[in-house]
Amino acid sequence: MSENEIHALIKLIDDPDEDIYQHVRDRIVSLGGDAIPELERAWEVDDLGDLFRNRVEDILHSIHVSVVHDRLRDWKEEGGADLLEGALIVCRYRYPELDEQRVRARLNAIRQDIWLELNDHLTAFEKVRVFNHILFQVHGFKGNKRNYHAPQNSYLNEVLDSRTGNPLSLAIIYQVLAEALDMPLRGVNLPNHFILAYLEETSIGGGATEQNILFYVNAFSLGDILGKQEIDEFLKKLNLPQRESFYHPCTNVDMIRRLLNNLMHSYEKQQDNERAAEVKTLRDLLGPPQESE
Repeated sequence: MSENEIHALIKLIDDPDEDIYQHVRDRIVSLGGDAIPELERAWEVDDLGDLFRNRVEDILHSIHVSVVHDRLRDWKEEGGADLLEGALIVCRYRYPELDEQRVRARLNAIRQDIWLELNDHLTAFEKVRVFNHILFQVHGFKGNKRNYHAPQNSYLNEVLDSRTGNPLSLAIIYQVLAEALDMPLRGVNLPNHFILAYLEETSIGGGATEQNILFYVNAFSLGDILGKQEIDEFLKKLNLPQRESFYHPCTNVDMIRRLLNNLMHSYEKQQDNERAAEVKTLRDLLGPPQESE
């Protein structure tokens, strides 16, 4: 669609006929990101009253949600291999103008600090201790126990700014950094909590290998190292069975689904029903929530 056609649609946004407006709105939203520059220009420059500006803001929001929906769908269909990409897509829901390169640069700076302290002679436990020291002591990350259910705990850019997050957001940062350092740590979907498993690849003969879990890491508690017994006790306190999925790594798609599930519940607690419904739609795009959520 040409710019002139987009301009013509924008001029109809404040039409008093609700049916006409809904038709115009749906048509503009269907254009996606192509309509955003002209809408923003009209909002900033054209003095057409509160009705016009409110409707433009509503249309812009709908387009941004649609763009996030499409990016999330594509990410999932491509296998969800890049965990950081999935988390950044979630950030885009609340922060459409997010500077993703700034987020990546901040993570890379932390990765560099950890890398400088690692060497091939360290054991798995020693590597995690170094990792924990840099992330939690040097850079000051910690669990947000005071405002545990706040929406900002699910937005990676906010977690990086405040250096506080919930178990899942801190685990996502932990795993993203670990992957960049070739450390085999993967998220584990525990009920009411989220941890990471440190994997060890062992030979089982005939050139085949399998991955065993050496130990678990609790990113919410400054990287405390846990064993299977602690997981058993945790599940026992919750009166839950020892399901295999509670002990083994989940997929990146599982992690982003749970991130959206957490965010949905955060908005529900704030009685922000509109955002809760939008986030639920994004979550459902990745499949139904797991039992651990």
